[in-house]
Amino acid sequence: MLRARSFLIDGEAVACNGDGLPVFDRLRYRRQDGRVFLYAFDLLELNGRDMRREPLEVRKRTLATVLLRKAGAGIQFNDHCGDLPAEIVFRHACKLGFEGIVSKRLGSPYRSGRSRDWLKMKNPKAPAVKREAEEDWRRDKRR
Repeated sequence: MLRARSFLIDGEAVACNGDGLPVFDRLRYRRQDGRVFLYAFDLLELNGRDMRREPLEVRKRTLATVLLRKAGAGIQFNDHCGDLPAEIVFRHACKLGFEGIVSKRLGSPYRSGRSRDWLKMKNPKAPAVKREAEEDWRRDKRR
């Protein structure tokens, strides 16, 4: 087991419905706050050590080890699907009604914000993505 006095993770808060599928409105309108959890998908710092320059695989493996010891009901490790093509994972995510997927380049360091090392593919039929497009349209219309 890896001992962790401090760690900083990157993740996303999620609230699921009874079928275990994420529902953005439960976060947006603070419905069932007690059932919100964090999907942890990257490790930025461990015990004062900056992990951002480490390759993605090292950060993910270390994060999994930290969470084995530290995770509770409010946090879950988001593993990667390295054995499946991104197109198949994306199609499956869309069929389930997910907002989309994020693909990160193996061996890449961590960078905040957009970079060439990661790609976000959004499901155009997901309610959160539709709402985002409508809000962008209204904002553009007002300009």
